[in-house]
Amino acid sequence: MAAAVLGSLTVPRFSSGLLRDGEASRMVVAVVPSGRRLGDLPEFRSLRSSRPDVVKSKTVSGGSAKFDRRSGVVCQAGETNIDGVPDVTSETWQTSVLESDIPVLVDFWAEWCGPCTLILPVIAELSKDFAGRLKCLKLNTDDNATIATQYGIRSIPTVMLFKNGEKKETIIGAVSKKALLGSIEKFVE
Repeated sequence: MAAAVLGSLTVPRFSSGLLRDGEASRMVVAVVPSGRRLGDLPEFRSLRSSRPDVVKSKTVSGGSAKFDRRSGVVCQAGETNIDGVPDVTSETWQTSVLESDIPVLVDFWAEWCGPCTLILPVIAELSKDFAGRLKCLKLNTDDNATIATQYGIRSIPTVMLFKNGEKKETIIGAVSKKALLGSIEKFVE
């Protein structure tokens, strides 16, 4: 966590009778090392949060206070599949899941979901263990809301098993590998 740095800024006061005309008071401004003022709060939309993009600089009686906003993105994988579990989207759902010749396990997840990141390595392991007998896919519910709504996803992570294009089983929450194996073994030959 970044520590706050205190800086001072001279700001003229409105005439309050306490200060003589032309006299300025000093104000302390807390700034984190990135230049972000502590007063800047994130914006919330749905279940996502984001920071305001632009902070305008202001000039105060000859001096200036300038706060510069840098991009908040540190690392984003995008379409890169770093965990070994392929993505499925609304466009590929029909062919990848419903028309599959073998049973399909679909992990409904989102980037901001902590428990989703816990179960993903387990699903990657299962994908390797059942290679050729079970297809493991993941669907980002933020990017593919129509599919998530169609299958009644209200909580993530949710894992669904499909066989012959039909939903056979639903597992809600970050469960153990043993719990997933119990469900998978019913449908995999």
